[in-house]
Amino acid sequence: MRIIETSRLTLEPQTAAHADEMFVVLSDPAIYEYENQPPASLDWLRERFAKLESRHSADGREQWLNWVVRVPPAELIGYVQATIRENGRAGIAYEFASRHWGRGLARCAVDATIAELVERYRVKMLTAVLKRDNERSRRLLDRLGFSIAPPEVCAGADLEEEEIMMCCQASRHPGGDG
Repeated sequence: MRIIETSRLTLEPQTAAHADEMFVVLSDPAIYEYENQPPASLDWLRERFAKLESRHSADGREQWLNWVVRVPPAELIGYVQATIRENGRAGIAYEFASRHWGRGLARCAVDATIAELVERYRVKMLTAVLKRDNERSRRLLDRLGFSIAPPEVCAGADLEEEEIMMCCQASRHPGGDG
């Protein structure tokens, strides 16, 4: 993994050393309106980040790429992650502190991540799972060229009733430096 820089942001490969700063970001209750919950403790988050530093699943079949997102001069605002599977697909996810919503920063960070996945990791298809009611995330994915995934893409995804999957062929990703 490498550092990704855009005109607005820096994405750093996530390590356990980022846990203290990210604990503050991930303690924002607004980001859990639709799913998940804040980290149980700082120690739990450190352990989680340390595990993810392996960059691979235990069986070696998935590559785990996690970046923290920083705005100049140094503030962490969230993360973007990707799980690359052997079939050339990558599932992406992201979380950003609510005080940075509506400024195009999430779009810039996710767009830069997608470009990295396509160019450096040869990903052919991108997917994202979100709660059906999460319009903010849906709009972000729409802007990035995603659409509702067809049944054959969703097969085996084990989606919950209130979840949807969106997908984007890498060749159709609009790209950009945000």
